[in-house]
Amino acid sequence: MTAALSLIFIFSYAAIALEHLIKANKSATAIVGAGVLWATYALMSADTHVLSEEVAETIAGTAQIIFFLIGAMTIVEVIDAHQGFEVVTSKIKTKSLSVLLLIVSVITFFLSAVLDNLTTTIVMVSLLKKLIDTKEHRLFFAGIIVIAANSGGAWSPIGDVTTTMLWIGGQITSYGIISRLFLPSVVSLAIPLLIAMAMLRSETLVTPKPIEQSHRISTSPKERNVVFFLGVGILIAVPIFKSITHLPPFMGMLLGLGVLWLVGDFLHNEKSDEDKANLEITAALSRIDMPSIVFFIGILFMVGTLEHAHILTSLSQWLDQVVGRQDVIVFIIGLASAIVDNVPLVAAAIGMYDIQTYPTDSFLWEFLAYCAGTGGSVLIIGSAAGVAAMGIERINFVWYLKKISLLAFVGYLGGALTYLALQ
Repeated sequence: MTAALSLIFIFSYAAIALEHLIKANKSATAIVGAGVLWATYALMSADTHVLSEEVAETIAGTAQIIFFLIGAMTIVEVIDAHQGFEVVTSKIKTKSLSVLLLIVSVITFFLSAVLDNLTTTIVMVSLLKKLIDTKEHRLFFAGIIVIAANSGGAWSPIGDVTTTMLWIGGQITSYGIISRLFLPSVVSLAIPLLIAMAMLRSETLVTPKPIEQSHRISTSPKERNVVFFLGVGILIAVPIFKSITHLPPFMGMLLGLGVLWLVGDFLHNEKSDEDKANLEITAALSRIDMPSIVFFIGILFMVGTLEHAHILTSLSQWLDQVVGRQDVIVFIIGLASAIVDNVPLVAAAIGMYDIQTYPTDSFLWEFLAYCAGTGGSVLIIGSAAGVAAMGIERINFVWYLKKISLLAFVGYLGGALTYLALQ
């Protein structure tokens, strides 16, 4: 059974990694792989009662993450529909490229901790089209934004899907990850950012392009501010809600979504149906990235099969025997996330290591959150933020490898060493 399940998982994983080459959507591959894995496992299992309990356990764990993501993605869509991000982006005014890079990177770093690294990258890279004319400069900025977004997402429980998975699973706490990963994450951005700023020191934007008005339905400054600050406040309040009530994080996220929904209804009650159609929560729900949601479901179910079959436990024991050092194992996992998606890597690591052996906020989980979150910056395909930037600006894989990868690796290494030194 172990060999059969491992081969199916490896084949499915390879198909996901080679999505662009084989022209098969990774979401479709993930759910097919999950179905085949569970069917194979069920046919080889003798006890149907235990099988039912294992399926129920996997569904419960997956549902918590999916409900959380749907709530968070909807809130971000509502903010974007109200042009709420212009509250931040409209304040950017400078002629120096190096100063502009600093401002954009710092905003990206903190914004990705509150929203998520994917959404923040889309917002900031799209902003570059309105600020910078030169294609080469825009590409370079986009590369640094990817690093900043991944670094910012690593120290927040809601900044990256992988940290959210660890937080919901009980491997990390919001206080623990913020207090112990903030400085390493800052270092992972500061090193490449300072080098990049030095490279742009003598260059200026002679005539910066003005911020263009959106073709979407215009919202008033009051509406923009209310939705932006309420939406961001809800996202920030979710960890506080969890710590006070001890309820799962998705409960706080859904409560916040309901509050934003009610406020939006009162805010637009005098608008015509046509004007408020694009601004309502119902419209935002239709715009969230459902293929990504389906992908996460498939991946979590795939990894759940390997976990219940005790394949991941055996893998962790093998790594401990061959490599020996836990910090080296996690560091390698982080670099591997530059090649393959960090979601299945972290999901596999959660299944490999027992929370009884490695309790909440232990070295393993915190270092894994950092490495999986920032290691993906080394290659453009290594993170959702990188793939988003690649699509918006048509960034070439080889160009990123030559111009950005070394900067990202130096930052990743610097942040890892900082965390290890603090421990």
